[in-house]
Amino acid sequence: MNHWLFKSEPDVFGIDHLAARPNATEHWDGVRNYQARNFMRQMKVGDQAFFYHSNCDPPGIVGIVEVVREAYPDHTAQDPESKYHDPAATPDNPRWFMVDVRLVRKLPRLVSLAELRDDPALIELPLVRRGTRLSVMPVPEPAWRHIISMAGD
Repeated sequence: MNHWLFKSEPDVFGIDHLAARPNATEHWDGVRNYQARNFMRQMKVGDQAFFYHSNCDPPGIVGIVEVVREAYPDHTAQDPESKYHDPAATPDNPRWFMVDVRLVRKLPRLVSLAELRDDPALIELPLVRRGTRLSVMPVPEPAWRHIISMAGD
């Protein structure tokens, strides 16, 4: 099993939005960065990811989700009404992909970005590196376990 991190703004689609979906499951759409897309294409059913709230005060990890459907074409890319529309995406060349995720659990507490940055054990975590702005990224196994312990989970 691999581990990942998904970023989302809580006022756009937060962990409570996911919890309110049928079976606490939803597709993760709108990824428009090739590296983040490629990470999603590597995901397998059963992989787990941190749910990270971004562009809020304070930003941080709030829960855990599980991949329940592997990458498939992101339909929002072909929808002219969608803010994620990409005229270059076609049914024959979908270009963008999404996965389905299910909420596993909320963490007992938010693990803030400041805490993550200040922890020497997480120096290699892509999230804390300057200039890393990906909305989807891998989380190494040692960092995964360490963050779980930080959350008191």
